[in-house]
Amino acid sequence: MDFGFTQAQNKFRQEVRRFLADEVEKGYWEPACDSWIQGFDPGFSKRVAQRGWIGLTWPKEYGGQGRSHMDRLILTEEMLRYGAPAACHWFADRQVGGAILSFGSEELKKEFLPKIARGEAYFGLGMSEPGAGSDLASLQTRAVEDGDYYLINGQKTWTSCAYFAHYFDVYARTDPEAAKHRGISEFIVDAKSAGRSRIPMTDITGTEAWSDLFFDNVRVHRRYLIGERNRGFYQVLHQLDYERSGMERIMGNYPLLEAVIQFSRDKGLSQDPVIRSKLAQLQIEFEVGRLLGYRVTSVMEEGRTPNWESAMSKAYSTEFEKRLANVAMEVLGPYGQLMPGSRLVPLRGMAPHSYLGSKGYSLQAGTTEILKNILATRGLGLPSP
Repeated sequence: MDFGFTQAQNKFRQEVRRFLADEVEKGYWEPACDSWIQGFDPGFSKRVAQRGWIGLTWPKEYGGQGRSHMDRLILTEEMLRYGAPAACHWFADRQVGGAILSFGSEELKKEFLPKIARGEAYFGLGMSEPGAGSDLASLQTRAVEDGDYYLINGQKTWTSCAYFAHYFDVYARTDPEAAKHRGISEFIVDAKSAGRSRIPMTDITGTEAWSDLFFDNVRVHRRYLIGERNRGFYQVLHQLDYERSGMERIMGNYPLLEAVIQFSRDKGLSQDPVIRSKLAQLQIEFEVGRLLGYRVTSVMEEGRTPNWESAMSKAYSTEFEKRLANVAMEVLGPYGQLMPGSRLVPLRGMAPHSYLGSKGYSLQAGTTEILKNILATRGLGLPSP
């Protein structure tokens, strides 16, 4: 089977690479692990937007370019390969904009999609709650109708990019009497809304990429309801299939993979058969993960929503990244424990960052156990447990 790209796609890849290489050469930023979720750089997002690369697949009337999902895969892959600081626009571009496009009213599309495409609207994700992580249908945040508004009360946790978001994509229960998979609705909540508060969550790497959000009678106009009332759970399933495409996880720490291979060559460590074998195994596993990501995009190109394909890609990729972190620490030895800023730190401290961060990769965007159930029931047709 020919996995080659078209001439136009290869040309686009080279265009993206030149742009990113020029950004690094000018010293605007340094490649980093997990920068797609931790790299807050409004200037970078603005420069990406000026090239028309946010909302790449959206219709032109909403600020997009109307290009293919494969073009967007190429763009995503290169952003991750370079470890570019794309967190400002990532979630709005990857999934929230798509939800608005698929389910939102014409009014919402015209209000938000052009702003996202211009790099002017950053979104955080208000999904998980203290008692509703992988089982999102158990969420308890309430949205009660009050005339033309909804009053939202509750708490969200692990809210991505909350400290710089302009808006939040929030899921709340609008019918407490309905079955838990029903009665949930999706809202756009302005970050400046009265009654919203935040407690930052500093993770084990020392990064503040998530927060606890609190909603105390936050008023949201009914026009900011995305899609149908009480259909939010089914809409979020559509979002999560795109969130779990796996490309962020297979390539989220690519700068470390590239750096540890080069480090091994420079120090002569690649002559050691054990290290050489481990690095070769990582490279093989990485290429397999990329192909799983391509498979997800191929499904999207066919006009289908990836489901078990996304689950397979994400589950595989998070395990790969754990192994990458472990091998990097083994190769670097005691120096691998030095954190960024230490005088003798190798590879700018990417190895301990990846090692510590990798402990949560199999939890983010759905636990591996949940993803295996999706693969078993929807991919293999096995009976539900």
